[in-house]
Amino acid sequence: MSIHVDVTDAVLDPVTALDHCSAPGHGAADLFIGRVRDINLGRQVLAVSYDLHAVLCRNVFSEICAEARQQWGEGIHLWLAHRHGRLEVGEASVIAAASSRHRDESFKACRYLVEQMKHRAPIWKQEHYFDGDSEWVKGHALCGGSGDR
Repeated sequence: MSIHVDVTDAVLDPVTALDHCSAPGHGAADLFIGRVRDINLGRQVLAVSYDLHAVLCRNVFSEICAEARQQWGEGIHLWLAHRHGRLEVGEASVIAAASSRHRDESFKACRYLVEQMKHRAPIWKQEHYFDGDSEWVKGHALCGGSGDR
């Protein structure tokens, strides 16, 4: 199977994603790791809780991968996985990977997975700050925001 999608509360493994995105005829592989950062909009972030609708996420991820395959070729291999639950600063929240015969298709397909996932997948995040406060991050496209999460 050349497409893998998942949502999980387990630690994401980039090596597994790259192993999936491998084939003898593929000369290029791209990997994106989205991680929890320590500062957002000037506030010190301690952790982020991701909440999502698992079935809808897997369906949206599958649609996005099918679109990428249609656009960049049937031979492309794709991986898209997102974590849920509470993640500490530095932990990986999402991994997207793509491999193909040439680098242009891999670069474009990997970016497409990330951008489309951010705009279309039903995933919400709540930031937890050092001062003890927590806030749901605004901007999800499904809530009328920009989708820049």
